[in-house]
Amino acid sequence: MKEFNIVVCGIGGQGAITLANIIAEAALKQGYSVRASEVHGLAMRGGPIVCHVRFGSDVHSPLVLKGEAHLIIGLELLETLRACYYGSKESKSVFLLDNYKVIPLSVSILKEKYPSTNEIVKKLKNFGTRIILVNGAEKIKKEGLSTIFSNVYLLGYAIKKKLIPLSKKTVLAAIEDVVPENMIEVNKRIFNLA
Repeated sequence: MKEFNIVVCGIGGQGAITLANIIAEAALKQGYSVRASEVHGLAMRGGPIVCHVRFGSDVHSPLVLKGEAHLIIGLELLETLRACYYGSKESKSVFLLDNYKVIPLSVSILKEKYPSTNEIVKKLKNFGTRIILVNGAEKIKKEGLSTIFSNVYLLGYAIKKKLIPLSKKTVLAAIEDVVPENMIEVNKRIFNLA
């Protein structure tokens, strides 16, 4: 495989960086050349965050170029819409979205409108060939856990549906290497929920 490009987007505190690190570690374990990067503003304060993971036989740059993402994982709907330009029909981009909304300051303070889920999905269809909407955060809440774990739920879904060319075995091994020791078992359980 020449290359596979993933963009993970969300807001600070949703585990986007952890998710990107797990994917990158799993790709390394499978013997791929891997490059990763993250771009975040006030992420620690709930600001937007976009992570890039590229892997394949010979990858040199860490950044996914406009229109070249194969998979865009959206932990928050509006942030996914803001990162839509990484996808394209030419690249057969797939959007995997958690049907989860976090109302940003621009909406709550400035009284701007937060687009409906249907409006977001309709706009994303211009930038990809498939839009997959899952209720990861809701499933995690039903398990009595924080929605921060929806990142690993979406990863489990992506692996199960073969949206990422990585094996379940290497992703589980990467979880063991990336997340804190006291969180390994809960992350593995959530990964297997999907």
